[in-house]
Amino acid sequence: MQLLENISGFEWEKANKDKIWRTHRVAWWECEEAFLNVPMFVFPDVKHSQKEERYHSLGRTNASRLLFMVFTVRQAHIRVISARNRSKKERKVYLEKAQEATKA
Repeated sequence: MQLLENISGFEWEKANKDKIWRTHRVAWWECEEAFLNVPMFVFPDVKHSQKEERYHSLGRTNASRLLFMVFTVRQAHIRVISARNRSKKERKVYLEKAQEATKA
C-alpha cells in the first residue's frame, strides 16, 4: 500500500488517546498493532477530507480484535483520529476484501 510505505511511526495527541479509550475502550497500542497486522485495508474518507486527507482502515489486533480506524498521515507518521470495534457491515467488507486478496 503506497500511502503507508514510508511511515516511520505514530503521532498521538493525548486528548485523542484518552477520547478513544473513554468512548470505545480501544487502547492506543491496539491501534498500532492493527496497522502492523495483515490484512489491513485502507479507504479514502472523502467526506471528511476538506482540511487534510483522511482515511478509514479495517484492521485487527494481535488478539484478533477487529477495528475500524480513522487516520491521517502527517509527514511520515500515522495520526489516529478515531478507533472503534467494527460494525457488522465493516466486518463483512473486511472478510470480502481478505478473500479477494488471497485469490490474487
